[in-house]
Amino acid sequence: MIKRVHVLEDDEDIRYIIGVLLKDEGYELQLSSSFDELKSKLKDSVPDLFILDVMLPDGDGTDICTDLKTDVFTKHIPIIVMSANDKNKAKSIAAGADDYISKPFDIDYIVNRINKLLVN
Repeated sequence: MIKRVHVLEDDEDIRYIIGVLLKDEGYELQLSSSFDELKSKLKDSVPDLFILDVMLPDGDGTDICTDLKTDVFTKHIPIIVMSANDKNKAKSIAAGADDYISKPFDIDYIVNRINKLLVN
């Protein structure tokens, strides 16, 4: 069964890179550039994993992580939080993130982290 990854990232270039990378790995993608867009897309389908940026135009990725981890419909879904500021790592883990990735990231590293969380 194909796994679906939802990427919430406001930087178009990073969204594109992650999108190409994950498609090459055989994942189905949902891409959002804002929290409102993510919420709208969740009405249609729920992913197998979230990747959240911390700095977003309409919210903080760690707050969004907390929201997703306390919602009955999404609390079981693994979340990877990404940030260019390593000060956000402890905050992300405290918010319930299953993993944290520093930007800029190594392509092989991010694929390995995703695969590790999605292994059944």
